[in-house]
Amino acid sequence: MIAYRMSKLDSSGIRKVFDLAQKMQNPVNLSIGQPDFDVPEEIKTEAIKAIKDGTNKYTVTQGITELRDGLLKRLQKERGVNAESIMITSGVSGALTLACMVLVNPDDEVLVPDPAFVSYKHLTNFCGGKPVFIDTYPDFKLTAARIQPHITKKTKILVINSPANPTGAICTSEELKEVAELAKKHSLLVISDEIYHDYDYNQEFDSIGRYYEKTLVLDGFSKSFAMTGWRMGYAAGPASIISEMIKLQQYTFVCAPSFAQYALSRSLGTDISKHIASYQKKRDMMYDGLKDKYHMVKPAGAFYFFPQVPWGTDEEFVTAAIQKNLLIIPGGVFSERRTHFRISYAATDETIKRGIDILNNLTKQ
Repeated sequence: MIAYRMSKLDSSGIRKVFDLAQKMQNPVNLSIGQPDFDVPEEIKTEAIKAIKDGTNKYTVTQGITELRDGLLKRLQKERGVNAESIMITSGVSGALTLACMVLVNPDDEVLVPDPAFVSYKHLTNFCGGKPVFIDTYPDFKLTAARIQPHITKKTKILVINSPANPTGAICTSEELKEVAELAKKHSLLVISDEIYHDYDYNQEFDSIGRYYEKTLVLDGFSKSFAMTGWRMGYAAGPASIISEMIKLQQYTFVCAPSFAQYALSRSLGTDISKHIASYQKKRDMMYDGLKDKYHMVKPAGAFYFFPQVPWGTDEEFVTAAIQKNLLIIPGGVFSERRTHFRISYAATDETIKRGIDILNNLTKQ
């Protein structure tokens, strides 16, 4: 009855914890990668205006011209990325789904960092490809030296996520240049997931799209503008790839939400620097609170920590945390290893403090 391809997918471990959170009484929730601030008021105002002005129907499949042109200009100005083409998608997840479906053939090998965001592995499997994992432990750095041994004649795509989920690691410009040279040597396509680019605490963020033209940049607004429910993303890169993604979007997502496209086209310059500064303080608070009892790397970006469990497996430790009313994610959701867990500090300061206390007490078991 059910298509064989579905056997390649597991239910997301993150969604399982999210569902669990709905059933618990006032949990200390450090599990979900969702900013704790709301959409900036000026963007909400533009969205309301767009709805009232009647922009509630289908847009063209690739997205409205004003938004696409504005994004192309910002990519060039802020990241040095001269993309041939661009399309608006239903979130970065929509962009990633379209990209995998138009690019991955059965038995194609896709290089994926370990650990990494859950969808890279599962969408590769769904499309019949083979995810090949690049071990980035213990510092979570994706380097050319670590990538090189995994390249074969079947390797087609390299996935980069910087700043990274679940580790917060950022690739430096020098590291990206070396990876770009390696990708060029082997004619790989690079998919660069840059959804956390604004959460860059050491001013290290750079895009490999600056150095390598066979890069498909994926980005969006869920994290920057806290609009996870608006489902707004985009893909920018080689025109030959974007045109195929647009073709497939016609038969799947149709178009990204119309009112949100119009609102964002007028709000791309919205300043969120105060929120980024706030998240840097949250990061420091959590690091200072846990560093003496946990082996952990201080993240340079995003809003996650990926500490090593102090005892047991990742699931055993997370189960004990849930029994203490703390929601965190087992590391096996993101990794082939069962040794770590993910904390999201996209939470109030009070929630973070409560989480620190529970986590420090858990090391005593």
